[in-house]
Amino acid sequence: MEVKEGYKKTEVGVIPEDWEVDIIDNVCSITTGNKNTQDRIDGAKYPFFVRSQTIERIDTFSFDGEAVLTAGDGVGTGKVFHYINDKFDFHQRVYKMSHFKENMNGYFFYLYFSNHFYDRIMQMTAKSSVDSVRREMIANMKILIPTLPEQQTIATVLSDTDNLIQALEKKIVKKELIKKGAMQQLLEPKEGWEEVLMPEVCWFQEGPGVRNTQFTNSGVKLLNGTNIEKGKLLLEKTERYISNEEAYGWYSHFLVDNGDILIACSGVSIEKFHEKVTFAESKHLPLCMNTSTMRFKIKSSNLAKDFLFHFLKSNSFKEQIGGKATGSAQLNFGPSHVSKVFINMPSIEEQSNNAQILSDMDNEIELLQEKLSKYKQVKQGLMQELLTGRIRLV
Repeated sequence: MEVKEGYKKTEVGVIPEDWEVDIIDNVCSITTGNKNTQDRIDGAKYPFFVRSQTIERIDTFSFDGEAVLTAGDGVGTGKVFHYINDKFDFHQRVYKMSHFKENMNGYFFYLYFSNHFYDRIMQMTAKSSVDSVRREMIANMKILIPTLPEQQTIATVLSDTDNLIQALEKKIVKKELIKKGAMQQLLEPKEGWEEVLMPEVCWFQEGPGVRNTQFTNSGVKLLNGTNIEKGKLLLEKTERYISNEEAYGWYSHFLVDNGDILIACSGVSIEKFHEKVTFAESKHLPLCMNTSTMRFKIKSSNLAKDFLFHFLKSNSFKEQIGGKATGSAQLNFGPSHVSKVFINMPSIEEQSNNAQILSDMDNEIELLQEKLSKYKQVKQGLMQELLTGRIRLV
């Protein structure tokens, strides 16, 4: 392979001529903590790094300075990384990398390590996951070392990108809280509102529970609760189908119609319940319901479809279902539970107005989430180019 001017071949591939290759053991010190998870204290003074992305608190600190930390075992192995330049304490199964040599920028190290470490440990095991990290997995990992000015420039660019992402994430959280408050206010019963049982104003149906033996590799897609995520119907990865003969024969009564309101009704996290409601669109069809899903249709001119949609996402519906269905951390319900739920309705005009306000808020949040996704893609692309030297900033 021809190497273009300004680059050189190394054991890890082609890199810029003024970059070096070393192992992590030569650019920083590596150690573990001496605390246990039960040492955490809510609201305490210092950060306490355990084996998850969540940062706990503690009243002691064992280190003061710049460091990168990663989980030594548990579900976060190879996936949990933290950067800090302050006082903190850390778990006995968390690795700390600190005291960086004069040729290593700490934040650049964090970016490189967090972007490459998972791939390294996966190459060192024959399993689909790794249970724990040994010190030598970190110590002997190769790392590319640009010149210090270039490290600092890369760190600044990616840090600025991180700041943009974090600011957008905070904005989305704020908008979601505002939307939650608006939903509470706009759906809360007021004088003159009519209270009726759900079966009086809408029709609903639960999926039939298609047997595994009836699954095929093509035909009509089956809708499962897992296909509804963050208010969207995601069918791209659907692996379950039934034949056209069965879909338009025995199961024809369970074929979804354009405009149906769809909801996951089994194994749904109470906290994420509002994300498991969506509309069926023509682009999703044909689609056959399966277990863990329900669909809703309006059958009264006194109920607006969009108002019902937002009601199904509301605390009022969740609390009524939660009080009648089985389960604690998760909701599991069906038509027998929904048939006992009351819905409070203003005039049809007010329903439409209130639903429009909530839909506009949903659309604004969705646009911000799409923007966030693009920012993250841009950051990932930048990291791939900058951390390998394919794009130079000096």
